[in-house]
Amino acid sequence: MPPSRVTAQRRLLKELQHLNKDCPEGIIAAPISDDNLFEWDCLIQGPPDSPYENGVFNAKLNFPSDYPLSPPKLIFTPSILHPNIYPNGEVCISILHPPGADPNMYELAEERWSPVQSIEKILLSVMSMLSEPNVESGANIDACKLWRDNRKEYEKQVKDNVKHSLGL
Repeated sequence: MPPSRVTAQRRLLKELQHLNKDCPEGIIAAPISDDNLFEWDCLIQGPPDSPYENGVFNAKLNFPSDYPLSPPKLIFTPSILHPNIYPNGEVCISILHPPGADPNMYELAEERWSPVQSIEKILLSVMSMLSEPNVESGANIDACKLWRDNRKEYEKQVKDNVKHSLGL
């Protein structure tokens, strides 16, 4: 096994142990299977006082073999309506962007991924993103327009999706 993959496995195991011992409220995350630490299932609770409140959203975390040097991808399954979530469910926030300078010069290097970040920080950032979308850097243009131009309709659609996801 290549050295970077072994390093990544050690780090992922350490983070799993931390989450098992002291997981923040509203988050559950663990590898899909015991023999693959590079694919995780996550459940993220919708933040209070947001249209996502009372929702529980499934997501997948896929880690590269050189983790933590490179960030994982987080994909909601199924996708949810949000300005910073692509229609395919992939989350677009600074903490998940590759380290270094932003080629578009929108984000500061310190806002982007660095090896000191963790699974816990990623999931907490995503919970925060659900409450406070960044429509200036949208991934889902239709959701951005709806959020900006017709907030009531946006919130109604999100709340309807929450109810549907809960089988109500």
